[in-house]
Amino acid sequence: MDLQAFKQRILPVQGRLFRLAQLFLRNREEAEDTLQDVLLRLWTNRQQLDAYHSVEALAVQMTKNICLDKLKAHNKQRTTDGADVLSVQAEGVSPYQQAELVDSASLMYRLIDDLPDQQKLILHLRDVEEYSFEEIEQVTGLSINNIRVILSRARQRLRDNYAKTNDYEAGH
Repeated sequence: MDLQAFKQRILPVQGRLFRLAQLFLRNREEAEDTLQDVLLRLWTNRQQLDAYHSVEALAVQMTKNICLDKLKAHNKQRTTDGADVLSVQAEGVSPYQQAELVDSASLMYRLIDDLPDQQKLILHLRDVEEYSFEEIEQVTGLSINNIRVILSRARQRLRDNYAKTNDYEAGH
């Protein structure tokens, strides 16, 4: 694979890889470092990339693995560094309503962060990055039926925990 082919096949997915890294690491600098690491590894192994059916699936898998390795190595508590993501702004919304929106978004990020890694990954790939089930199958190696079950359980768990938290807060 030459430089031109690398630019055409790899560089368009940088944004997806970065968002995935940021989902796992919750730290912009670490996500940027991870993205650079993935791009460097892909470039270093560019001669073997033509053997892969989907280089994007390989890149997503590499990103996920590097993130999990970093989390294990650091063995640290993940922080919710979602300040830029939580800047919820809407036209014609009172400051009270805006505070509620920010609180709801913050709660959702915490609940997503509490999901098991596999559920978090599949939910992110499907609902945020809008991957097809076939693309998720390539990335994860799971069957489409298994992906559907995991996605359904992740969504149900989010719904239940969101409702539980809101009911608890409303009762006090």
